[in-house]
Amino acid sequence: MKAAILHEVGTPLTIEDVQLDATRADEVRIRVVASGLCHSDYHLMTGDLPHPMPIVLGHEASGVVEEVGENVRHIKPGDQVVTCISTYCGECGECQHGHGHICSDKPTRPATQGEARIMWRGKPVQQFCQLGGFAEEMLVHAHSVTKLPEGLPMDIAALLGCAVITGMGAVLHRAKVQPGRRSR
Repeated sequence: MKAAILHEVGTPLTIEDVQLDATRADEVRIRVVASGLCHSDYHLMTGDLPHPMPIVLGHEASGVVEEVGENVRHIKPGDQVVTCISTYCGECGECQHGHGHICSDKPTRPATQGEARIMWRGKPVQQFCQLGGFAEEMLVHAHSVTKLPEGLPMDIAALLGCAVITGMGAVLHRAKVQPGRRSR
């Protein structure tokens, strides 16, 4: 499959042939339909946010599920989904109380520790935010994926995983706007 890889700060991304690993029990393979370019991606490209390289950027992605691991129950092949950077374990105290965004045991798979899911020329490639949406396919933890309602356009849906939740977080937590409250 092909992926856009950032090899060095300040250089253009290059389209490369990469190998995607097999789907593990708690993972989902997604055929990417749309992926947004976030300012966070730009920060890696300019070096403002240091990160190991090479890396496949993109964390605002939507797509169609191609395959699910044996432990995945909430989605199935053919489902349209959106990815999210807020991966959660689903079992810690925070998750059990509906606070998955502050999970105390987030699943991680850093490529620098031999857990790369993408390989390029025999070398591990990072997935930004453990997603890597600037690729034809993604292999991500099942708790990074949410099924979309029927009919939601995939290009718009891609923004849900970061841009929309960031905006909502600012409105609810910083501006303290209460849901359902009308402006005067």
